[in-house]
Amino acid sequence: MLIKLNKIFLTLVLLPLLLSCGSGAPGGTVTPGGGPVEVIPSNLNLTITIQGVDSTHPNGDGSGIISCSASAKDAVSYGFRFGNGSEISSTSGNVDYTYTANGTNTHTVSVYAYSSSGNSINISKEVTVAVTTVSYTTLVFSDEFDVDGAPNQNNWAYDLGAGGWGNAEKQYYTNTNTNISVTGGILKITAKKETFNGSEYTSARIKTQGKFGFKYGRVDVRAKLPSAGGTWPAIWMLGSNIGTVGWPACGEVDIMEHVGNDLGKIHASIHTPSSSGNTINTAVKLVPDVATTFHVYSVNWSAKKIEFLIDDVLYYTYNPTTKDNSTWPFDANQFIILNVAMGGTFGGNIDPAFTSDSMEVDYVRVYQ
Repeated sequence: MLIKLNKIFLTLVLLPLLLSCGSGAPGGTVTPGGGPVEVIPSNLNLTITIQGVDSTHPNGDGSGIISCSASAKDAVSYGFRFGNGSEISSTSGNVDYTYTANGTNTHTVSVYAYSSSGNSINISKEVTVAVTTVSYTTLVFSDEFDVDGAPNQNNWAYDLGAGGWGNAEKQYYTNTNTNISVTGGILKITAKKETFNGSEYTSARIKTQGKFGFKYGRVDVRAKLPSAGGTWPAIWMLGSNIGTVGWPACGEVDIMEHVGNDLGKIHASIHTPSSSGNTINTAVKLVPDVATTFHVYSVNWSAKKIEFLIDDVLYYTYNPTTKDNSTWPFDANQFIILNVAMGGTFGGNIDPAFTSDSMEVDYVRVYQ
């Protein structure tokens, strides 16, 4: 009888201990209330590589590009912070970033590793990066549009025809003074609703092709844009070798594109063999008063990168890590194009009440 009682006593004592070794959180810990397991990342590492580092350029090639790679145990995503108040998310742990402050500067890079339960850890590293901004001060081309009448034929040629050369545009480009003229120091490119050679709309497209081309420099165009639904004004450049290599091998730089159906959103884009029909190298900046106020749309183009600016404020930099024929066809001359398209693949639906609208250009200037 005594033996049986002892066995019962031992069983009662050991039972809670056995139960405590059951299933639960890793390591046998049961979360309070049976809730989700709290996972905390660990062993966070961050590697930073500066583009173009060598024995003579210890802080990089001047492009300002760094490549960051992070890894951590039990992490499902990462957040990178570069000191500009925002965080760039990545599930792979890999992010490229471009610094734009001119000179050689030291920056703090922080990475946060997040677990499936939302817990995080972080580490920071300092990196010293060189950024070389080329200064363009010599005016090599300008049109101030200070003579009334047609655009200066020494500077501009016309593209004539319909369809927009593959963009399904609705206008017919003409060289008539109702579609393009200079008055009071302003060039006006006017899109109109009128039947012409089978098209329901007319407009104009001028270019410096055969008149002026350049390699590297800064372009400034001061312009005010149309706002009507369906209008698609553009300030852009194409490689002067387009006649021999074709598009997109010649390269295209869209300094400014705007869609009246999406008023105030300015698009900057790069078209290359690696980014042509489906544009992947692009950025958008909101400028609400584009149709009521003149703004200066610019690019800085060097052998290393192409920077896009509005009113001298940088908002997009194209600087591919690998520069080959597919990503960088920009070591040859380019020419400038100004036009207003109607509808098409980007302009979208045209307002049924549309009659006419214009892009006004105060000047076009190129510096080297």
